[in-house]
Amino acid sequence: MFSGIPETQANLIVALFAATSVFAAILAAAWPKLMPNPFGDRLRQVASEAGRGGRATGDRRLALITRPRQLLQDIFDKMNLSSQAENGELAKRLRMAGYRGEGPVVTYLVIRLLAPPIFFAVTLFYVFVVLQLSHPFFVKFGIATAAACLGYFLPALLVRNMIIKRQKAIRRAWPDALDLILICVESGMSIERAFQKVAEEVGMQSAVMAEELDLTTAELAHFPERRKAYENLALRTGVDGVRSVVTALIQAEKYGSGIGQALRVLAQESRDTRMAEAEKKAAALPPKLTVPMIIFFLPVLFAVVVTPAAIQIASVL
Repeated sequence: MFSGIPETQANLIVALFAATSVFAAILAAAWPKLMPNPFGDRLRQVASEAGRGGRATGDRRLALITRPRQLLQDIFDKMNLSSQAENGELAKRLRMAGYRGEGPVVTYLVIRLLAPPIFFAVTLFYVFVVLQLSHPFFVKFGIATAAACLGYFLPALLVRNMIIKRQKAIRRAWPDALDLILICVESGMSIERAFQKVAEEVGMQSAVMAEELDLTTAELAHFPERRKAYENLALRTGVDGVRSVVTALIQAEKYGSGIGQALRVLAQESRDTRMAEAEKKAAALPPKLTVPMIIFFLPVLFAVVVTPAAIQIASVL
C-alpha cells in the first residue's frame, strides 16, 4: 500500500490515520452533548417553572424573570441607581433583547457605571506601561478618555444589536408560525392551545419565536385580562406583523368576533412582506459583489488566461 515509503514513515502515517479516525468517532458521539441547545433549555424553563401557565412552585419565580446577583444589587443600592431603574424605556428595551425582570436592569446599570472607569484604567496601564508610547501625555490621556466613552456606550450598543438580531429572527419565523396558528384555530383549538402547539412546532426553526409564544401562553393562563398578555407579546417583540395580529386578537376578544379570516389576511400579508424583503436583499446583492469580484476574481482570471501565453512566449525566446 505504501510502496516506496520507508517503513517508519508508513507506520507513522497509519498511526496518524488511526488517531484521526478515533478522534472523529469520539467527536461525533459527543457532539450532541458539547453543542448547546438554547431552544430546549429555554422551553424547559418555561414549561417546568411556569407550568405552561401555572404558578411556580414554592418561592421560585420564572427563570426567565431573573433576580439580580447580590454583589450587583449591593453596588446598585450604594450608588443609588434606583431612579434610573424606574425608567420604563430601559426595561422595555431589555425585554425586547430577551432579558426580563429586575436582574437585567440592575446588571445593565451597574455595568454602565463601572465600565468607563475600568476601560479608562486598563487603557492607561496599556498605553503607559505596556506599549510605552512616545506620544505626548495629552494624546495618551485622550486615548484613555475615548476608551472610557466606549465603555459607557458599549452596553447600549450590545443591547441594540441583540434587539436587531432578535427581531430579525422573529420576522423570519412569524409568517410560518402565523400559518400554523391559523390552522390550529380553524381546527377548533383555543388560542392558548394554538400558541402552545405552534411553540412546539417552530422551536427547531426559531427558538426565539417559540419562547415568545410559550411565554404568551403562560401569561394568558396567569393574567386576569387576556388583553395584557397580547399587549406584552407586541411590546416584547416590537415587530409590526406581530402588532397587527395582537390588534386583531384584542378586537376579537373585545367584540367576540371570529379571528380566522383576520388571521388568514394577516398571514398572507406577512408572507408577502417576507418575500419583498428577500427580493430587496437579492436585488442589492450584485452591487455588493462588484468590488470583491474585481479584487479577487479578475486577477485570477487574468492569470489563468495570460500565463499559458507567457509560458509559450518565454519558451520560444
